[in-house]
Amino acid sequence: MRSFDGIWIPLVTPFHDGKIDFPALQALARSMFDAGVSGLVACGSTAEAAALDDGEQLTVLDAVLDAVPGCPVAMGLAGNRPVAMLEKMQQIQQRPIAGLLVPAPYYVRPSQEGLRAFFLAMADAAEVPVIVYNIPYRSGINIDAATILALADHERIAAVKDCGGSAAATMDLIAHGGLQILTGEDEQIFTTLCLGGSGAITAAAHIRPDLFVRVAQLVRAQRLAEAREQFYELLPLIRLLFAEPNPAMIKTALAMMGMLRDELRAPMLSSSPALHERLRRELSRLGCL
Repeated sequence: MRSFDGIWIPLVTPFHDGKIDFPALQALARSMFDAGVSGLVACGSTAEAAALDDGEQLTVLDAVLDAVPGCPVAMGLAGNRPVAMLEKMQQIQQRPIAGLLVPAPYYVRPSQEGLRAFFLAMADAAEVPVIVYNIPYRSGINIDAATILALADHERIAAVKDCGGSAAATMDLIAHGGLQILTGEDEQIFTTLCLGGSGAITAAAHIRPDLFVRVAQLVRAQRLAEAREQFYELLPLIRLLFAEPNPAMIKTALAMMGMLRDELRAPMLSSSPALHERLRRELSRLGCL
């Protein structure tokens, strides 16, 4: 079973005149890997995966795998029709992926028992580790800690991307010890690591990924004062990057750095110009410009 720890980045999907910008995507993946991240996620929510059709999602995955053959790459698998998701899973698993990032079925809001049955069906069909993605503000339903822990005995369920918003639930999951816990809330990276979590799947780490990696390394080395100082240096940037719906601000930042075009797919909109000067100052402070 692959270990999911350290800093993982859910890659944005660059666009150019409405089409996927594959050169920019591959250059971005290589830059993140060269900065020392533990792995990448293709077609998560940060990637605007809901705006990509199934064929586009597979081409994004193939492009990332080709760009960084030595880097673990997990693939997002979201939906609310289990039969269709299982069919898509078989296509994805023809590629050398590190795992599947699977959120709760969105919109339908199943019971906790329904969620348990859903994730067991996904895990039974999986040939790679499954990361349970708890993000109630996108899916419409929270996966209770008890439900997640009931899944921990399955040999394919390896980790949790924790966006549940409950410190108590996070601690319960970490204390259980049967799953690797990665925060998906970027402001909680330092806290989760200090509590014994495995790491983070963090969109903000597109910007200065080396510094996010440094925070994780310092915590692992028990150099907590240095880790805390480094994290607080990053915190203003983290908050600014999520001042508008993700990934608008991240794409603007990457565009300012010359890494891609500042382009999203509808219904997402580019970040508001009113925030651009603040973002430019933050990027300059962190040595990105």
